[in-house]
Amino acid sequence: MLDANRLRVLVEVARAGSIAAAAERMSFTPPALSQQLTKLERELGCVLVERGRGGARLTEAGRVLVEHGERVLGELRDAEQAVRATLGEHPPALTLGAFASAGKTLVPRALAAFRRAHPHVRLALSDVEPPDGYGPVTSGDLDLLITHRYPGVALPPAGGLHREPLLTDPLMLVLPTGHPAAGASGLSLGDLADQEWICGAPGIHNRIALESAAAEAGVSLNVAYETRDYEVTLALIRAGVGVGLVPSTILRSAPEQGWTSHRLRGTDMAREIYLVHRRRPRDPAPEMVATLRASAVAA
Repeated sequence: MLDANRLRVLVEVARAGSIAAAAERMSFTPPALSQQLTKLERELGCVLVERGRGGARLTEAGRVLVEHGERVLGELRDAEQAVRATLGEHPPALTLGAFASAGKTLVPRALAAFRRAHPHVRLALSDVEPPDGYGPVTSGDLDLLITHRYPGVALPPAGGLHREPLLTDPLMLVLPTGHPAAGASGLSLGDLADQEWICGAPGIHNRIALESAAAEAGVSLNVAYETRDYEVTLALIRAGVGVGLVPSTILRSAPEQGWTSHRLRGTDMAREIYLVHRRRPRDPAPEMVATLRASAVAA
């Protein structure tokens, strides 16, 4: 029988990407944590983690065990909380994970409404940028995950989890006020091929979406300013140094000055926002799911 504490060690190493980082999160020393991993590998008779200067990388066997281990830890957490609830030891608790812009636009309204309706529930929120977060939902470290998918980016596997669409968030072309094209209608990427663009670095999801759309349109775009922060993007656009694509929910929460927004001609670019939870979410997660749906409708 595998030791659950050693499973937790392996899961934390997988999430942190290194033994040192996982040890810090678990309040272990790195040698002590490494020793636990070695014992787990000895029990199974195989290597689970390849250690190197660049961090710790799971072997195929390690990836399989992490996938099962997260489910095991989730069931153990459910069992413990069920017993404690029976004994009346702890009030209900709910932990959400959300990417940064959802934390600004969708979550505050939902948390406020939920707290008014359920003041006895302890709420917590963590920053989780896609594609991360699925493992913590499986293991019960997160009750609910708000995540997204940009055009050109594949959704991660959601084995054993329920993933439902929450909101379709159009990506709008944003130009500085006074830009020569600001008054035009029906702009396409080809019309703006000579512009300096503001977007995330290579590999960031909004950069993948922009490059995928440009390739489909047969144009090459110059990303001169790299940032994944949409508030920085809007500040640069207001300053007149470039143009960019910004989700509609971000624009609705931003001061309407210094920029104009337009729908791109020839493409319906949008990021899809999803809600992820376990197939049998524990109370009070279903109530929060309903609250988030209402918040998405109002967004």
